[in-house]
Amino acid sequence: MVNFADQRKNMVESQVRPTDVVDRRIIRAMLEVPREMFVREDLKALAYIDREVPMNAEGGRNARRLLAPSVHARLIQALEVLEGELALEVGCGTGYGSAILARLAQTVVALEVDQELANRATTILGELSIDNVAVVVGPLTAGWPSEGPYDVILVSGAITEPPKALLDQLKDGGRLAAVLDEGEISRAMLWQRSGTTVSSRALFEAGAPILPGFERKPEFVF
Repeated sequence: MVNFADQRKNMVESQVRPTDVVDRRIIRAMLEVPREMFVREDLKALAYIDREVPMNAEGGRNARRLLAPSVHARLIQALEVLEGELALEVGCGTGYGSAILARLAQTVVALEVDQELANRATTILGELSIDNVAVVVGPLTAGWPSEGPYDVILVSGAITEPPKALLDQLKDGGRLAAVLDEGEISRAMLWQRSGTTVSSRALFEAGAPILPGFERKPEFVF
């Protein structure tokens, strides 16, 4: 029988800590939140490997995957979430990122485009008695402006260009973290708003599946 508690500890010690994740709150959350609950039923034994794990039964372009633990942890750490802040997770899937953010922020809005995944997120978060996360359904590229502006936005997947609609939902001083897929180069980025200006900086090289709606637009050649 799989000992998931031991696997969680091994994940943190061999995957998360070695990638310079030093925020003790994130370490504690990843030790306590049962990651196996957020992946496909038949893949629970693979929940703690250092790569993406499918969350739904779809294949190919429709497959949705939970980010690798080290990538998720480093993106969240880069946001420097403070107690009392309002967070938005874009592409929450089954809710793992929101479960971690819930340990750091006051309130989390978890946005998902897939109704089935959103339903599962609501169920899992309820089973874990996490009551400061609200799961909502809508296009990921549009964000969720009715509950904003946000102190932090976590995009749990890759995008192909700076997400203007999401950046517009940041408070002054707000931060957004995502993996930017530019074709040959894919890296985690952090954007921060200061008044009407938004600055950006590269964090680390990282791979992630492109989220629905953020796919690269086809180029027309005449």
